[in-house]
Order: sequence, then structure tokens, then C-alpha cells
Amino acid sequence: MEMQQPKQRQRSVQRLRCSVMNYDWGKKGRDSVVGRLCASNSHFEIDQEKPYAEMWMGTHDSGLSFLIDQDLNNSNTTTGASPSLNDWIFSNPNDMLGHKVVQKWGSSDLPFLFEVQSVAKALSIQAHPDKELAKALHKSMPNIYMDDNYKPEMALALTHFQALCGYITFEELKKVIGNVPEIEEMVGSEVTNQVLRMTKEDWEDKVKSVLRLAFTQLMSTSMEMITTITTKLKCRLHTGSQVRQLTEKEQLVLQLEKQYPNDVGVISAFFLNYVKLDPGEALCLGANEPHAYISGDCIECMATSDNVVRAGLTPKHRDIKTLCSMLTYNQGLPDILRGFAVNSHVTRYIPPFEEFEVDRFHLPNGESTEFPAVPGPSIFVATLGKGSIFTSNGDHAIIEGDVLFAPAHTDISITSTSELHIYRAGVNSTFLAS
Repeated sequence: MEMQQPKQRQRSVQRLRCSVMNYDWGKKGRDSVVGRLCASNSHFEIDQEKPYAEMWMGTHDSGLSFLIDQDLNNSNTTTGASPSLNDWIFSNPNDMLGHKVVQKWGSSDLPFLFEVQSVAKALSIQAHPDKELAKALHKSMPNIYMDDNYKPEMALALTHFQALCGYITFEELKKVIGNVPEIEEMVGSEVTNQVLRMTKEDWEDKVKSVLRLAFTQLMSTSMEMITTITTKLKCRLHTGSQVRQLTEKEQLVLQLEKQYPNDVGVISAFFLNYVKLDPGEALCLGANEPHAYISGDCIECMATSDNVVRAGLTPKHRDIKTLCSMLTYNQGLPDILRGFAVNSHVTRYIPPFEEFEVDRFHLPNGESTEFPAVPGPSIFVATLGKGSIFTSNGDHAIIEGDVLFAPAHTDISITSTSELHIYRAGVNSTFLAS
């Protein structure tokens, strides 16, 4: 039987039912922003004992979104289920994505993946491969690296949000290696002395190679030694806390050790920057940069990929050799984006990546704002309140948990009937304007 294609409805906004990921690091029950949004979005009862970690909005095969306001007879699937967003886009890609986006990234997937995350305990020490490495990893280990795309990303804090990101400066590294005896045991006295002897004149030429050597030695420590040393570290810090105030990093290390006992990621945290975001601040992560989210709720946007190379703080597959060889070993605090005002109600965050940008709409009760048509697609998610979205095809009531897909060239206005918070992901406007 010939499959029917979805009817083409140019520039019509579509309501989406989205996927939820129940990873064990997620917040449980109603404590999870993801849980509350997904329960509203997909009409299920929240399980107070279940973790709700991520809400995926987009076209990645691992977490598809589906149209929910469609006549099921118009589905082009053989199951009778609602069409996926992929199917809908593929039915008329130039109209859905815009010609420029199709020319750049193809005709079925969005170039970005939009997520909400609720983090109760640390995610893995990880990095995302660049395009060349992503293709090689997918070819050699397709069961682990599920696609061949790279994955730059941006995390925009909904609540106070904590993360480890990038390497501390070399001055800080010298202090850490001098003050944390357990690190010397793991990397060896030769590497320790090499770090401590380095001068400012050496840094430019040698710092990355020495940092790489020290971090690789640390991450390659045997499980037996890791168990012994983390136990020793924990005892030393607990004893020290009786006579002095532990540093923030030391307190974090003890927190991580409770979550992941006898894990090399606990001690590797000393090498990484401890970053704290206030709501409305965003962290950008390029390819081959080490990081781990620690706690909080965030909006996350990334290139359409799920490629993650992990090496600590995780029960999942670890690829220490690949991680240590791929990293940039750049040092210093990451840039924090605070966005810029598009108007009195909208803040825009533009990362240095072509695939995406994020808008933050905060409307008091009874206020309105305009979103002019852009030559690329958008996804909107409401995280608080209620209101309406108006387009040339009519109006759409929107409440907390609703997710809407807007094709390219769609004029939109938004009106609130209570305080209304909406986040929009779209293709980077700098790319669209070029």
C-alpha cells in the first residue's frame, strides 16, 4: 500500500509531544523541572520516585518529537501513530526549514537539538568530538557513538546551576599539585616536579603538553589505586574540616565522592574550573572541551547529535584514551553569556556556532511581544505560566509544558494571561543573515 504524505500546511505552527529521558542523575518527581514540563506536555502522572533528567525537542532519532494536533489519517507512518517532526519537515523541507538551512544541513533534520535538563547529581566528566573525530568514532563504534555529527552546546540556567568546565590556569594547577598529595601519587613524582619547576617563560611552549601528560596519567590510574587514593583523600579532607574551612573545590570533591565512590572523576575535578551560573546566564561548550554538569536546571541547545566521550563520574562506557587524546587543553574560565535585549521582554543568546541560538521570553501578565519572521525554523517551549501565540494561521493557547514548532518565515506574536516564560531555539541569526 502506498503511504500517504502529510498534507502541506505552509507556515503553520505545530504542537509537539516530546521525549523524556529518565537517567539516574535527573531530579526526582516534582522536584524536576523536566518532570513537570513533560507531565504537562505528554499528559502523564509524575512518579515521585522516578528521575526526570532531560526533555528532548527536535529530530534526533534517540528522542523524536511528534505532532499531536494532526488527523491520524494523514500520517505517513505505517503504525497509525502521529507523524514525527522529521516526517513533517521532510514533506516540505524548503518551506519548513527555509532554503538556506536545507542547503547547509539537509532536508529532514533540524540543525539543532533543544533540551531542558534537571540535574540532581553530577553528569560524567565528558567532552564532545569535533566533526572529523565524530565521523571516525561513529564508523568504528556505531553502537556507542550513535551519529556522525559534532555537538557544540550551550547551557542556559533556569535555576542556580553548577558545572565543571575547562582547565584551571597553570598558576592554579601548580597550587593544586602542590597542595593535593593524592594527585602526586597518581601522576607520579616526575610529572609533579615537571609541573612545579615550570616558569612563566616555559608556559607558552610547554603548558599544554605538560597538562596533557598530567591529566592522562591521572585518568589512566588503576582501579585499585583509585580506590586507595580516594579513600585517603576523603579521610584527609574530613579530618581537615575539623580545624579549617574546606575550599569550595574540596567541598565539591567530597560531594562527588558520595555520588560516585572510588571514581577517578572525583580527583580529576581538581583540574577543572568550578563554574556557578545564576538564572539567565549561559555557558558555551565547543568541541573537545572537558566538562561535567553538577546540579540545577537549565535550557540546553546543541547541534543535532548525541555523541559523548566519557571518562569519569559515570556507570556508562568510558573511553579514557579517546578523551585524553582529543581535548584542547585550553586553560582559564569559560566565557559566560548574559545575552542582549531584543526588546523589553526578550533576551537573545548567540553562541559562536552556526547551528543555533536561544531567545528567553519573560512576559508579565497581560503583556505582548512580537517575534518577526526569520528564514529558519524555531521551537518554543513554555516553562511557566500561560498565554497565546498568534500567527497568520490562527492563535494557539500555550501553557507550561507546551512545545511548538514554527516553520521558517512565520510571523509570531505572544500575549500572556499570567506571568509567562518561553524559550525559543532557532538557527543562529548571524548565519541566516550572512
